[in-house]
Amino acid sequence: MQRLTVAGRLLITALILAAIFFAFRYFGGNDALKKLQSKDKEKEYTESQTMPRADDKTAEEATEESSASSSGSSDEASSSQPQANFSYTAPEPQNGVLKGVVELGASGFNSFVVRIDDQKRWKLEKAEFGNSLVLENMATDNDVRTGLKSYIGKMLDFGVGGRNIHFVVSSGAVKAEGTQKIIKVLKSLNYFVNTVTPEQEGSLALRAVLPDSYEGNSFVTDIGSGNTKISWKEGGSIKALETYGSKYYSEGTSDATVYDAVKAKAKQVPSDHRQTCFIIGGVPFELAKSVRKGKERYTVLDAPSAYKLESAKSKAGLNVYKAIADATGCNQFVFDWDANFTIGYLLTLK
Repeated sequence: MQRLTVAGRLLITALILAAIFFAFRYFGGNDALKKLQSKDKEKEYTESQTMPRADDKTAEEATEESSASSSGSSDEASSSQPQANFSYTAPEPQNGVLKGVVELGASGFNSFVVRIDDQKRWKLEKAEFGNSLVLENMATDNDVRTGLKSYIGKMLDFGVGGRNIHFVVSSGAVKAEGTQKIIKVLKSLNYFVNTVTPEQEGSLALRAVLPDSYEGNSFVTDIGSGNTKISWKEGGSIKALETYGSKYYSEGTSDATVYDAVKAKAKQVPSDHRQTCFIIGGVPFELAKSVRKGKERYTVLDAPSAYKLESAKSKAGLNVYKAIADATGCNQFVFDWDANFTIGYLLTLK
């Protein structure tokens, strides 16, 4: 090899490599290559099944659902029953004016922007749910100022006039320690704070939720954290009752005691007003979320026995729901995704 020229060495090397290549093909190299290629394709297919597809939920949608769920409990309800349909469509406002309201509830600050016309037809344009530490008496003056200024600023940016922004303290929050301090801070910002009794809150919920065509045969339930309101229209006036809310468990009250108390209240709903119950509140939100179809405004809840819940608050709210269902025999509970008692307050304004 030492006497060979460089060209000769390269020629011999090329011949050796060619021999190896043809020997590999002759003794099954093609089959080996095919097997390797097949494995690569199999791996590629398997991985593709776990990758996000175009029709998967986007991060933005997941964030929106997470934000919305803060209005209820952190528990995810599950139901095994097929969902019934509710065909009612709420009338749209004609032109109308944007109005905003901030609710100080027993579990958090919530804000709503609504378009209302002169016939009191309304449409929810924007909703935002937040958190406060009202019940724990830990909300500082700065928490209130910062939170409310944020809500106010977003409403103004959305097109709501300053005079059309209102503040309402729920009846459940009025009972909580520290609420008066928060009201004081609101007033220091030169805003009038509207407080409501449970009966007034039930009446306002009915204004926002109950369609005119259902006034003669249906009633309304608002299961809140601090209390539950049951209301209906009778003889041209609104009747409203208060009972336990979904946070009764934190006060050491037994499920049986609450069930009996709620059932006794619900039995006062006239028998001819039990065809449909329009229901709102944090726990009903969780129940509706598990059976909602698309972006429908009205979702028919399943029977209480169909739901499997984990958190203490959700179980407590389900106990309240069951008591109302058992007492009235109502088989159609319809959750309204847009309504809130504070919107009922806006509907009382000129």
